[in-house]
Amino acid sequence: MNEFAQLRQRAGLSIAEAADVVGFSPSTVYRWDRRGHKPRRAALETLRKVIAERTPGSRGDGGFTFIDLFAGIGGMRLGFEAAGGRCIWTSEWNKYSQATYRANFPADEHEIAGDITQVSETDIPAHDVLVAGFPCQPFSIAGVSKKNALGRPHGFRCNAQGTLFFDVARIIDHHRPKAFLLENVKNLVSHDKGRTFQLIHETLTQELGYHVAWRVIDGRSFVPQHRERIFIVGVRDTNGFTFDDLALPSPDNGPRLRSILHPEDGTEALDEFTSPYLEGPRGKVQSRYTLTEHLWGYLQNYARKHQEKGNGFGFGLVGPDDIARTLSARYYKDGSEILIRQNRGRSPRRLTPRECARLMGFDEPGQSLFRIPVSDTQAYKQFGNAVVVPVVKAVAEHMRPWITGEAEEDLFYSARRIAAVG
Repeated sequence: MNEFAQLRQRAGLSIAEAADVVGFSPSTVYRWDRRGHKPRRAALETLRKVIAERTPGSRGDGGFTFIDLFAGIGGMRLGFEAAGGRCIWTSEWNKYSQATYRANFPADEHEIAGDITQVSETDIPAHDVLVAGFPCQPFSIAGVSKKNALGRPHGFRCNAQGTLFFDVARIIDHHRPKAFLLENVKNLVSHDKGRTFQLIHETLTQELGYHVAWRVIDGRSFVPQHRERIFIVGVRDTNGFTFDDLALPSPDNGPRLRSILHPEDGTEALDEFTSPYLEGPRGKVQSRYTLTEHLWGYLQNYARKHQEKGNGFGFGLVGPDDIARTLSARYYKDGSEILIRQNRGRSPRRLTPRECARLMGFDEPGQSLFRIPVSDTQAYKQFGNAVVVPVVKAVAEHMRPWITGEAEEDLFYSARRIAAVG
């Protein structure tokens, strides 16, 4: 990738937007970006200024360093930066996810590595924490069901993705970080009658020698979405880490969809973050997100057919006071798992990508800060594959004493006090 294209992506600009910013025609910018023609120096400097202006100072206080594997669009990173970490290396193979990642972390001095299987562990810098949301498809309920139907292998027998865990393991083995956090779907625990998780656990504990704890956490505590994921923590030098004392807000008292939906009453600012999805003086959601009568009829008939057979398949129709189903990477196809009711006899609508960003915790309710430089289709895939950011933040903050050594100091002084009393 040439310098102009790199800077444009880091700035989070489309080619048309970049042309407007640098003051040259879109065709000229296209030649600089896609064909590698030499750009004007002034255009490069303008993009660097844009990046500097959009970089919100130093993320993380430098208390510890981490690497971000299978990074997606940076949800794990945002959680660890909020806990004081500093990201020093990233890997992500998907080019569209790379574009979103670069747009939101423009100050990175390191490039995004691609296929982790082609990266030597010796080329990865030393780090305090390894963070990895390794691909979940081989272990997910949906993925397993589909592959069973097709007679294809899954889990660790899936050569395409199931073995990627062992790339994580070889990096841990080489660098011996103080701790790691691995994230995956809830079904990882039960996959292949528990044998998959047993293999993962034995690799991390017996082969690598880490003390391991895990917990399934529902994102409902923080966002209006039922989303259960397993978080696996490994600590190198102490066995004191546990999830038992991780206090989370009650899922029953969590936020409702109202907190992430566009208000459509004129109170939401129309800016570069929201205008792609809203229209009119009251900021109504654009009509393109409303299901066609044909698609809405199809979904209703599909649900009715399966209900008659006693199956649970069907759409998820919700309103402002409800909790949504789990957002998936297939949301772009028909939006059936989360459909928003509309008044005046209109068909329901999909969430906009901006609402998806809020639903996953990339934006706070009512805020629009996370950049979405890709198409709606790619955005839906990216958020559907992402983590709930505030959940990761909670776990990272819980891990921090074991990363920085504060937990060991507490154990040391507690032992001394007990000895003195004795």
